[in-house]
Amino acid sequence: MPLSGTTLKWIAVISMLIDHTAEVLINHNAALTDPIWAQIYVLMRGIGRIAFPIYAFLLVEGFLHTRNVKKYLARMLTFAVVSEIPFDLAVFHTPFYWGYQNVFFTLFLGLLALAGENVVHQSSGMFAGAGLWKQAFVLILCVGTAQLINCDYGAFGVFFIILLYMTRYDKKTQTILGAISLIWELPGILAFIPIRLYNGTRGRCGNRYFFYAFYPAHLLALWCIGRFAFKLF
Repeated sequence: MPLSGTTLKWIAVISMLIDHTAEVLINHNAALTDPIWAQIYVLMRGIGRIAFPIYAFLLVEGFLHTRNVKKYLARMLTFAVVSEIPFDLAVFHTPFYWGYQNVFFTLFLGLLALAGENVVHQSSGMFAGAGLWKQAFVLILCVGTAQLINCDYGAFGVFFIILLYMTRYDKKTQTILGAISLIWELPGILAFIPIRLYNGTRGRCGNRYFFYAFYPAHLLALWCIGRFAFKLF
């Protein structure tokens, strides 16, 4: 059954919601003391592992089809900043935690790496000596920045986005290398099932900003539920 881009987004959103529900609510409730809840917690976090690979794949698709990469970058950075307080509240129970940044920063740096590589490629050629070094510098800079600011998935997250982009014309290689890179997080490999069913169409997406806004909105909602309904933190 072929899947549109919108369907992939819904799969990623639902798996992310399951994952964050476990992280924010169950982890601070009974998961550490009750064996049943502990198993539920592990299962939900496992389901959540398929979200990032799908988001990374859709980011690459978005980059390949966007009409204005600068606006795309600005949109990613804007939601990274907007999401930081809800992320810190939900995960660290404080409005400002500088030690770890939300996944939108990872996606922004991944997109920046692709945009930078594309600019160098157009100006220097893919394998021109100086151009190749410039491309490597851009990619290393973005990967290093992700690790330095300690954003979600860190250097690996940006590397994974670059990997999907570099293998975009060979789906078999993309799947094999992507799966190998996710060996440390086995459930994430399952993300390549819906990814390989992608039919290359956008699908009906309604409001284009819904999937962006869902990230900070659901984190804030989970924090409110944990803080005011369950008194967990």
